[in-house]
Amino acid sequence: MTGIGRVLVIVYAIMALGATGRSLVQIVERFDEAPLAYSLSALSAVVYIVATLALVFAGRPGWYVVAWVAIVFELVGVLVIGALSLVMPELFAHPTVWSWFGRGYLFVPLVLPFLGIWWLAVHRPTAGAEAPSPAAVAS
Repeated sequence: MTGIGRVLVIVYAIMALGATGRSLVQIVERFDEAPLAYSLSALSAVVYIVATLALVFAGRPGWYVVAWVAIVFELVGVLVIGALSLVMPELFAHPTVWSWFGRGYLFVPLVLPFLGIWWLAVHRPTAGAEAPSPAAVAS
């Protein structure tokens, strides 16, 4: 993975760290104030962690599928939670990573899945991307 792919992985890793840190603090300190919002922050953290790992290993067909699932889930999440936070702001008095379409993260959560989907569409794994079998290595 080079160029834009590396940048994409780095941004996903930063989002994973940020969302994980935010959700842990929210859950430990104030979970009873907004369990839905803080649980959604934790869910977004898991999605960013899975997406980061899947993008790193996306050259392998299984991980490529996982990357697609994680990034499409992320896109749906940010669109649904973003829209709900606008039409039902009482649900999100305490912000999540995806509320208001990621406004608290400079809208990176809104843009990132589109870039991830583009990258996955352009960089499909090749047929020979799987690890060689032990028999092929020995010969």
